[in-house]
Amino acid sequence: MTDFWTEMGRPAPESAVVDGVEVRKGSRVVLRPHAGGDVFDLALSERVAIVEAFEEDAEGRLHVTVTLEDDPGRELGAANVLGHRFFFGIDEVEPLTGPPEPAPPKPRVLVAGVGNVFLGDDGFGVEVAARLGRRELPEGVVVGDYGIRGMDLAYALQEPYEAVVFVDTAPRGEPPGTLSLIEADVEDGEVVIDTHGMDPRRVLGLARALGRVPPRVYVVACEPRTIVQGDEDELVGELSPPVLAAVEEAVALVESLVAELLETGKAVT
Repeated sequence: MTDFWTEMGRPAPESAVVDGVEVRKGSRVVLRPHAGGDVFDLALSERVAIVEAFEEDAEGRLHVTVTLEDDPGRELGAANVLGHRFFFGIDEVEPLTGPPEPAPPKPRVLVAGVGNVFLGDDGFGVEVAARLGRRELPEGVVVGDYGIRGMDLAYALQEPYEAVVFVDTAPRGEPPGTLSLIEADVEDGEVVIDTHGMDPRRVLGLARALGRVPPRVYVVACEPRTIVQGDEDELVGELSPPVLAAVEEAVALVESLVAELLETGKAVT
């Protein structure tokens, strides 16, 4: 009788043929567990995995060790053994012979409309974001109406955006409705937590305190005519005529800016 430990000490094969296709370490396979398996089989069925090794048991049955392709822990080397590797019979995997499908594009630019729609022209950024949201924008562009939710915007900036474009009103001494494209200084910005107001400079300070500010920050600003401070007897829920007339121009400016950012990957000056 062959000694058990001698059998167990034999080197495992480096490859196996499955459905006429040679499978090796690094091969991509689809998991097809046998019916009646445990909860892990149910959870892993139809998932794409990467072959890590082959093992042969004492009865000569061949098993394959895999990690899930989309598991972020699979690249941790030896540390990924526990909780990241799974074992299947060689007849429970199906080879994938084509190239990996490209990963979906990650958002690269955030367009953030900010302002209070009840304070006159301060609602300019919200209106621009609403109109942009109805348009077909390039992949990689996310438009958000953040209104006065500065905390939410600061947390959104922790995502791996390469640039953020604020759309807001900004008194700069120009005629009402005048648009300006400003490249912000990402090193500026005090850390002030204000969950009921929206000041892009303060939002950037809070985002920095949380851990991240996108490398490029722009503001598409509109000169207001009517800014209500909020302590008046009546709120103003509409834009003044010159600011309203600037909304479509601002939409075109934002579209042009994000297209250039996506194409060149460089700051626009």
